[in-house]
Amino acid sequence: MTNKKGFSRCGELYIDRLREEGRYSTAHVYKNALFSFSVFCGTCNVSFRQITRESLRLYGQYLYENGLKLNTISTYMRMLRSIYNRGVEAGNAPFVPRLFHEAYTGIDVCQKRALTAAELHRLLFDDPRSERLRRIQDIASLLFQLCGMSFADLAHLEKSALENNILRYNRIKTKTPMSVEVLDSAMVKIDRLRSVRKSQPGCPDYLLDILCGDKSRKDEKAYREYQSALRWFNNSLKELARALHLKSPVTSYTLRHSWATIAKYRGVSIEMISEALGHKSIKTTQTYLKGFGLEERTEVNKGNLSYIRNCNVKG
Repeated sequence: MTNKKGFSRCGELYIDRLREEGRYSTAHVYKNALFSFSVFCGTCNVSFRQITRESLRLYGQYLYENGLKLNTISTYMRMLRSIYNRGVEAGNAPFVPRLFHEAYTGIDVCQKRALTAAELHRLLFDDPRSERLRRIQDIASLLFQLCGMSFADLAHLEKSALENNILRYNRIKTKTPMSVEVLDSAMVKIDRLRSVRKSQPGCPDYLLDILCGDKSRKDEKAYREYQSALRWFNNSLKELARALHLKSPVTSYTLRHSWATIAKYRGVSIEMISEALGHKSIKTTQTYLKGFGLEERTEVNKGNLSYIRNCNVKG
């Protein structure tokens, strides 16, 4: 029998609320986190009493041993913390100071996200000798040339967003208003990928031929269509990378991270990078930037030492 005031029920009610609000992506993440923790606990009816520092420690260890990346573990822990806090607010769970203090809820910035400049050049400019893969290459090129635009934002661009070579849109994730000047080379890609479908009443009139545009944006079927398109693109990117003999893993996020990293290498301010990516905070941008390798850090360190050692000589 389901505990109507238990942890699982609290999570399910919040997931239902998110779905009612059309926030299907967020609901999906909460559902995965709740399911994962339920499997760990061995019950689909988890109580608030089962949320302890020790159970959270063991759950984190369980996730790590099952091969989940630190950022995924952090996401799951933050979802559990959010559900627990809702239980506290509703009076169904006791307030326990620092309950999640030892649970990993940070962001792992050490994961390799960006391609090297040479790899990126091959991905975007080498001929994959396949018309189908050239289409994938065009999409990848647009993601990079439109200031590291996310695949979600690119796929959901409407024809009305483009006017006089300027794209104006709101980010899917944060609703942040954005404007991007479309370079001539990017316009060539847009023209090749333009949707020729006729718009339907109450449905978005998409700019690119990625989504059908036959469903309302708030329809859950539209979210499922996008998820399917994202899987298709990521799988196709892997195929493109293999065709071009790239060794580094490539996903839709790789282009975004690579744009940010290359901008950082070129000396562009993190404030400018943050604004171009549409981030709400600079802290978010910093997690995108790949750390310098040992040899690069060593060269920087040698240069600093040489500068200090020779500064009096110049005087």
